[in-house]
Parts: sequence; structure tokens; C-alpha cells
Amino acid sequence: MADLIALLAPGPTGWGDEIAAGTWLTIRLALSTLPVGLALGLLIALAKRSRNPFLRGFGETFTTVFRGLPELLTLFIVYYGGQMLLQWAVRLVYDTYVEVNGFVAGMIALGLVFAAYASEVFAAAFNGIPKGQWEGASALGLHRMQTLLLVILPQLVRLALPGLANLWLILLKDTSLVSVIALNDLLRATSVAVGNTKEPFFFYFVACMIYLVMSIVSSFGITAIERWAERGERQRGAVPRGEPVAIGTNP
Repeated sequence: MADLIALLAPGPTGWGDEIAAGTWLTIRLALSTLPVGLALGLLIALAKRSRNPFLRGFGETFTTVFRGLPELLTLFIVYYGGQMLLQWAVRLVYDTYVEVNGFVAGMIALGLVFAAYASEVFAAAFNGIPKGQWEGASALGLHRMQTLLLVILPQLVRLALPGLANLWLILLKDTSLVSVIALNDLLRATSVAVGNTKEPFFFYFVACMIYLVMSIVSSFGITAIERWAERGERQRGAVPRGEPVAIGTNP
């Protein structure tokens, strides 16, 4: 057992440095993909609610395609297709060879898949907000963008948070797919260690524990965000029904 633990030591005799670097890359990739997927998912959800038939069709097509394709195939299409497209664009100006960055390709591919599922979560959250919210904001003189940012979006976040939390945990695990495009994430670093040490069970067990720890830490963070998002609901629930609340004072 001591010999196996020694394999995780940092330095030239162990694989601790490589696995730590792969873990850090996995975390960075997931955190970089999250805002891309959230922003694009919200835009797709708005497009599907648009009165413009072209935007609605685009939104429906986007979700159908990227929910229907396997994540690995999407990664290959973005990585190799992006390579060809970028090379063609560069050759219009310079006769040189360029290579797509694996990290960026992974972020885009995972972001597209995340956005497709997130758009469905946002669409369901939009349906959970009464139309009276839009009408009341309009009666107060707010235009549509102000209503979306000041009235709808705060409620949307609270309603969509459980679904988005599940998508984040899925995204964290899906980052392992980028190992197929030679990106040194946690899974690839583990596979290299296995190939050199011939200890597959030990190193894959270590990788399992690292993914599990990241999921547990994420769960604590998600719980804290949910409490923050529901703080207004708890404050309203703390006021007994029928009891007046003075304006300007805390209930």
C-alpha cells in the first residue's frame, strides 16, 4: 500500500504533479464553459419565445441538434471542423498553418451542449412566471428590456437554479471527454499514469475520488446559492398572514 501511495508523490518519481495539473485544467475548463453555456442558453430560450418565426425556428433547431448529437461527436465536429474553417479563413490572407487550441475547442463544444439543455431549463422557468409580472411592469412604465432585467430575471434564476445545478454537475463530468483531443485533463493524466505504472485500479480509483470531491464541493456551493436566491421568499414567509408591515421597516 505504501508503494501505491508513493506513486502519488510529487516530483520525478510520482504522478501527483500530473494528476494535480489535470485536475486544475478540468476545473478551469468547467468554470470557463459555464458562463458561455448560461449566456447562450438564455439567448436560445429567448429566441424560442420570440414572435419572429425565424428566431423560433433557429432556437428549436439548435436544441434539437445539440441535444440529439452525442457530446463526443460534437467535440470532434467543433475541434476538427473548426480546424478546417480556421485554416481556410487564414489562407485567404496568409499561406500558413494554424491549429485550433484544444482548450477553446472543448469549451465551445461543451458550451453548445450545455446551452441546448440550459435553454430548456430556462424555457420551463419562463413558463413558471405569471404573465401578470410582464403586465404589471408595463403598467409601471418599464420597457421590455427593463422588465426582463429587473423583474423577470431575478425570478428566472430562482426557478431555473435546480435544473442548472444538475447541468453543472453533468458538465463537470463531461469535461473528461476532452482527453480524446490530447488535452491533459484529469482523465488523460490518469490514463498516462496507468500506462506507465500498470496500476489501473489504483489510479482510476483516485480519479473517481477527485471527481466525487469536486461534485460534493459543488453541491455545497449550489446549496449556498439556492439559499441566497430564496432569501426573499423566506423573508415573506416570516411575516404572519394578515399582520401589517410598516413601510421602511424590516419585518
